[in-house]
Amino acid sequence: MSILRKSIMVVIGLSFIGCGEVNNSIISNNLSGNQEDKVSYSEKFINRDNCNQIIDNQFIKICYDYGLKATKAVSYTLDGDLVNETNINKRPSFYVEKSLEPKYRISTTDYTNSGYDRGHMAPDASFDWSEESLKAVYTLANIIPQAPQVNRNSWADLEKYVRDKAVELGEVDVVNVVKYGQRSSRMGENKMAISKGYYKILYNESDSYEECFYYSNKLGVSTTSDTVEQHKVECSTVTN
Repeated sequence: MSILRKSIMVVIGLSFIGCGEVNNSIISNNLSGNQEDKVSYSEKFINRDNCNQIIDNQFIKICYDYGLKATKAVSYTLDGDLVNETNINKRPSFYVEKSLEPKYRISTTDYTNSGYDRGHMAPDASFDWSEESLKAVYTLANIIPQAPQVNRNSWADLEKYVRDKAVELGEVDVVNVVKYGQRSSRMGENKMAISKGYYKILYNESDSYEECFYYSNKLGVSTTSDTVEQHKVECSTVTN
């Protein structure tokens, strides 16, 4: 075999080896990309990049922002067998979230004469099946300023809808995402941020189910003819 022919065969062989390595690399990258794409809604909104501090009290997980002095997202799972099992009538008092440094906390007095309700992101009516679970949602880190007519009517209707859906499916994962403006209004001595509105994401992967809703946090808006269906949005539009 001539030296020239040997050289050509070596080059061809190396070319095939090189192509094989490139193809394997592409497959590997595609696989890792697919794995990265499979992120739950909770992980999407409650992570170290999006939150200054993540508060997890076993019942709910809170994404807290130091600058806003408020939550950006709250996630939890509702068990359909528990949400209506027991209804504890006596509600606990709101309490300061002691896992936060004092300079980042807010107080119940920040709401005094503000015109806003102390609005739960994880609702008490969904966690009143034990004293421990009920107390968990009364941390002020789970509370945001909510327009009274929305909190007491529209948002309450949605919370009941979520409980019914948990009973229907057996379990529902929920992520509440709070939307703030670039320059949010502030209230109270601690200058807590007031949101523009809030989303509620419902999903159950095993049943391929997901629904998303958005509520504006405007004062004085009539909710007389409001329905849950009117607030339904595409889940792809949910953002902080």
